[in-house]
Formats: sequence, structure tokens, C-alpha cells
Amino acid sequence: MKIRTVFFDIDGTLVSFATHRVPESTLEALAELRRRGVEVVIATGRGAEPIDEIRHVPYSAIIGLNGSECVLDDGRMLFRHTIPEELFERVLDAGERHGFAVAAKFRAGFVVTRVTPRVQAMAERVALPCPLTGDLRELYRSESTGQMCIYADAETERRVMAGLPGLCSSRWCDIFADINLAEVNKGTGIRDYLAYRGYDMAESMSFGDGGNDIPMFRSTGLSVAMGNASDDVKAVADYVTAGVDDDGVRAALTHFGVI
Repeated sequence: MKIRTVFFDIDGTLVSFATHRVPESTLEALAELRRRGVEVVIATGRGAEPIDEIRHVPYSAIIGLNGSECVLDDGRMLFRHTIPEELFERVLDAGERHGFAVAAKFRAGFVVTRVTPRVQAMAERVALPCPLTGDLRELYRSESTGQMCIYADAETERRVMAGLPGLCSSRWCDIFADINLAEVNKGTGIRDYLAYRGYDMAESMSFGDGGNDIPMFRSTGLSVAMGNASDDVKAVADYVTAGVDDDGVRAALTHFGVI
């Protein structure tokens, strides 16, 4: 079946961790997709708002916060799922008990309870300033949130999440974990978007490199893991391409005859 929509993760898939830019070969491939009438949609753990690193990418929508929200290119919010206040408070309490920083996504961006070495390391990883610090409770009361982040190791994450039914965690690096509503992920966001467009799952394709991309892979007709992806991500993909810095996006789109 003809591919009508291709979903792309950002960090490590479209944007290089080495250069913090979208490779020229990828931009050329995405432009060719649009010329052929194939839709480009972003599916990311970042928020669903304009993102400087992908300003030249010809996308028609962003599914942000691991499927918690979707904004169309004309600014319309297609859907948004928020974390209930009780669960929000329990994540903050866990951070205070275990001594890790907690962040949440608001209109101003991600705001963190405090800056720790892990927070600094994450900012360096994506070449962005450290998140603002602030009173997350006060911000939540004014606008709520669809995603939190805990800056903790995997073992602490497992202990904390065992006491947080109703929430789920996912990682794309070892520095922190994203926290979303249970049963909300990139896969559910993609299924909602495909339903909105009236497309069949078999008409879609996805590219990713992190653990939070696995649900996305299971919700598209074809899935491609970048060469720089972790082994668990490669194991569930239909195809493994070259890394983001080695023209992997263009190579896979060419391999499957999409461009």
C-alpha cells in the first residue's frame, strides 16, 4: 500500500546529537516527500510547538509530549491529555523523597524543581539552556500539564513507577525518564492522528531511535530504527538504517521506494 504519512522522532532521528542540526540529506529527502504528496508529521517527547532545530522541516503537525498533545501546522490543537492533579502531586512527592529533580511541561516550556547534575547533563546533550526553575504546583494550578520528567536512574524510576498506577514512564536516554498518563504514548497519538486524517495504519511509516519510539513503531505500517538506536529499539523495527549523521533517513526512504 502507498505510504501517505511518515512520522519522525526529533532527537537522534532528524536532529544529530553531534551537530544539533538536521542533516542536509534529510532535509532534501523530506522536501522530496512533500513533492510526492507524502505527509511529514513529527512525533516527539518535546512539546507540540515550533522547535528551532526543525524550522526547515516541512511538517504538517507535531504530536508532542509522547502522544499527549497534537498541534496542526495552522496552530489548531487536535487533542491534549493532561495528568490529574493527584498523580502530579505524587510525582513531586517522590522527587522530594528520593532527592531527584522533577520537570513538567507548561506553555513557557519545561520547568524544573531544581538544577541538578542530571539536569545540566541533559541540557548539554541537546545543546539547550537548562530549564527554568519554578513552583510547579503553582504553574499546574493555572494550566495543568501533559508530561512530567524525573531526572533519576533506571532503578529509581522502577521503584517510583511501581507506586504510580495511572502513569507510565519511557526513556530515550539514561539521564531522565518521561512521565505520561498510562496508555498515552507516541503510538496512541499516531493512531488518533491517522483516524483524524482517515488513513489506514498500513499507509504510514515511522522513524525513531529511542525507547519512547517503540509504541510508535507498533502503530505504523513500516518502522525504521536509526543506526544509532539502542538494541531494544532495533529489535522491534522492520528495518534498521544508517545513523542520523550517515544519511540514514534518506537511505531508508529510498530503500522502500517512498522517494
